[in-house]
Amino acid sequence: MTANKKKKKRRKAFWSNIKFKYRLTITNENTLEDIVTLRVSKLNGISVLLSVLTVLFLIASLIVAFTPLRNYLPGYMNSEIRAQVVENALRVDSLQQLVDRQNLYIMNIQDIFQGRIKADTVHSIDSLTTVREDSLMERTQREAEFRKQYEETEKYNLTSITSRPEVDGLIFYRPTRGMISSPFNAEKKHFGTDIAANPGESVLATLDGTVILSTYTAETGYLIEVQHNQDFVSVYKHCGSLLKREGDTVKGGEAIALVGNTGQLTTGPHLHFELWHKGRAVNPELYIVF
Repeated sequence: MTANKKKKKRRKAFWSNIKFKYRLTITNENTLEDIVTLRVSKLNGISVLLSVLTVLFLIASLIVAFTPLRNYLPGYMNSEIRAQVVENALRVDSLQQLVDRQNLYIMNIQDIFQGRIKADTVHSIDSLTTVREDSLMERTQREAEFRKQYEETEKYNLTSITSRPEVDGLIFYRPTRGMISSPFNAEKKHFGTDIAANPGESVLATLDGTVILSTYTAETGYLIEVQHNQDFVSVYKHCGSLLKREGDTVKGGEAIALVGNTGQLTTGPHLHFELWHKGRAVNPELYIVF
């Protein structure tokens, strides 16, 4: 009981101290007349302070909610300005890429004028720009190690030197995106490379050339053949549909067909790609990085 009484006394003393009113008086020093008299307690002071803070918070909230000032605060940007920021960022990125490509284009023209590139080369300006862009990329440590290991392995491999025909000035494009499911094997009469790809994926011409055959056969389905420079012929089998006709001129990297699953000798969506040189089938992996 004694402890409870002490607690009650402490509470009464605390509230008495909070509610105790102080007299604040402003007096004229000459006449000793009381000009202003205020009776203020600590509770009144706390109440006034809380009221002022509440009013300031409400004013700040109204400013943020109903004025453009909110756009300068983190997290309060409206959707229109956010969309403009994203659009401007994309435009800057596109302009930067355009400027870089134009610089490479100008450098290629300078090389042509200075005689570094032969006038009768089969390179196009776009292909030269791509080659120059790739050459300016920094070589990673992993790539350097792989290159060194490959060069050491192939140093004394004479077959890799004699098996490739002359291909100076030619840039081979990958015919389609996918994974090799069956490689070239002349011993098993498999004169091409099978590339597993998604149905409807674009089939690209590996080099500039002219379409010499665009037809459908029972075994290979939709088939297209392209004649290229330096006696190269590329063959694309089991296509889903053909985009070019016989006699059409195509550029390297241009879509000429779509990946499909046609013909009796197919086991799923893929492209059977063959590369022939002077009437002899060659391994496409010696010329193209799949």
